[in-house]
Amino acid sequence: MNLPKKIRVFPLSNFIIFPKTTVPLNIFEPRYVEMINDSMKSDKLIGMVQPKTIENFDDTKSPVLHKIGCLGKITSFKETEDGRYLIDLKGIIRFEIKKEIYSEKKYREFEINFNNYTDDLNDKKEDLKFSDLELIFKDFKTLFEKRGFVINWTALKKQSLDETINALAMASPFSLEEKQVLLEAQNLNTRKTKIAQILNTYTYDQFENTTIQ
Repeated sequence: MNLPKKIRVFPLSNFIIFPKTTVPLNIFEPRYVEMINDSMKSDKLIGMVQPKTIENFDDTKSPVLHKIGCLGKITSFKETEDGRYLIDLKGIIRFEIKKEIYSEKKYREFEINFNNYTDDLNDKKEDLKFSDLELIFKDFKTLFEKRGFVINWTALKKQSLDETINALAMASPFSLEEKQVLLEAQNLNTRKTKIAQILNTYTYDQFENTTIQ
């Protein structure tokens, strides 16, 4: 695919999208409704990046963003009666922010490059097997279920290995910083190792009770 040098960016706290995974989004703020409108008229692409601190994330100033995000493509679009947009966004490739491009638009745009992440576009399978990940999945399952998360583990294991690991990383109750570490991991093997390291630092009672459908 032709990758853009400039992208629209949606900064969303404690939210990560990985390549080869799809997430639903509920768009209601006017600036992001405008962003989706512009995206649907052109390439259907937007970038997802985490703000560095949640405290900065308000309407009076632009939050400082992490340098690494993920480009997503809108694969499903629906407008509700009250003017919201319900979209599905599929992760394509990670990117590095180079500089912000200022304009009259309500949303933010950045010049980016994909040089370090071109492998995200490859369909080749990583040399990992589910048997290699049994301990990680066991720890994940304990963590999720003790805190009231509902995960369809059977369905996950029917996906490709990278889709499964990335989906668990996105859905996990890890901190903003920990999810960012997972996003920036160069490949699936490194991400698997980072997940194991993060799980080892936790006691399962640290998390609030949440349910993922």
